[in-house]
Amino acid sequence: MYRVMDIARYVIERCSATNKTISNLKLQKILYFIQAEFLVSKNVPCFAEEIQAWDFGPVVPDVYYTYRMFGSANIPCIGKSRVTQIISSRDKEILDGIIDECSRYSASALVELTHNQTPWIEAYKPGWNNEITTESIKRYFEVD
Repeated sequence: MYRVMDIARYVIERCSATNKTISNLKLQKILYFIQAEFLVSKNVPCFAEEIQAWDFGPVVPDVYYTYRMFGSANIPCIGKSRVTQIISSRDKEILDGIIDECSRYSASALVELTHNQTPWIEAYKPGWNNEITTESIKRYFEVD
């Protein structure tokens, strides 16, 4: 299992390397889909940090607050970090697949997609920031 900040950094670096923009909103949705893929394909979470149901979809609060200074703008990649060294090559393949697929869509399209999925629907209550459990994510994506 990885630290969510390392996975977020990897997503930012991958988007930069492939000339894709990555806003904080889009980053949040990609982290949600990464968690779903790990839960289904590896039967373990990618990261332990909680995903919450916010107004604009799933959010990992630690990551949100770290990058909120960029607002809806692209998060810049400031050099290479050590994250590529700590993530296994097999996990990089999984991450790259999710990042590449999700980066084709706008942040608003990803918000709309997550708003139509059971894990967010069941957890969301305005202003409550309820947890979207790994169990609900796994259950939803195993079926679909």
